[in-house]
Amino acid sequence: MENLHIEDLDSALEALLFVSGEGLSVEEIASMLIVQKSEVRRSIERLQKKYCDESGIHLITYNKKAQLCTNPKYAEILKKALTPIKESRLSNSALEVVAIVAYKQPITRLEIEQIRGVNCDYAIQVLLKFDMIEVVGKKDAIGNPFLFGTTEEFLKRFRLNTLADLPDYENLLESIKVLETPSSGSQASLFKDIDSLPNYAEQGEDEIPEFLEGEENIEKVE
Repeated sequence: MENLHIEDLDSALEALLFVSGEGLSVEEIASMLIVQKSEVRRSIERLQKKYCDESGIHLITYNKKAQLCTNPKYAEILKKALTPIKESRLSNSALEVVAIVAYKQPITRLEIEQIRGVNCDYAIQVLLKFDMIEVVGKKDAIGNPFLFGTTEEFLKRFRLNTLADLPDYENLLESIKVLETPSSGSQASLFKDIDSLPNYAEQGEDEIPEFLEGEENIEKVE
């Protein structure tokens, strides 16, 4: 399949990604189509321009992989048509836990609970079930607890190319949930180590980070 014309390469890549159903790395694609990796990258860029905006299909990249997916704009239509399982969206607690893991990884369950101040067993099990997080090792400490990190599925779900695309940590946490203390009326983050984080510019509470748009129940808790 050498010396493919641009149109032929783009069409071949379209077909390959369509039948794959999963993300394919540039190296894998180049090997399958017998072309240079630079050609694959340029083909991906062209297809991303083709599949964008109002198109029902988008081509996303994450962790040096490419994959075809549906346009999030039509999620509700697809949801009604395909009647997906009720657990297709993450709860507040699961969102909080996956945010902590994303920024603090590798991290143990106990460390997550120390930050949140509550038991996280169920949220962790949900995230493991949906392949948002995974065990990446064990900590060299008493009991050798598991260390958790995010997965490629996490990058795909939140449309991130790499973890470097995550928004500012403090702004993200404020957008997920803010706890108003009844005694003083002052607002304090549920995450107890917030004061140790970098002092980023303030962001409106009602503004949801782009990578969390579409998730339910991301709101201020009174």
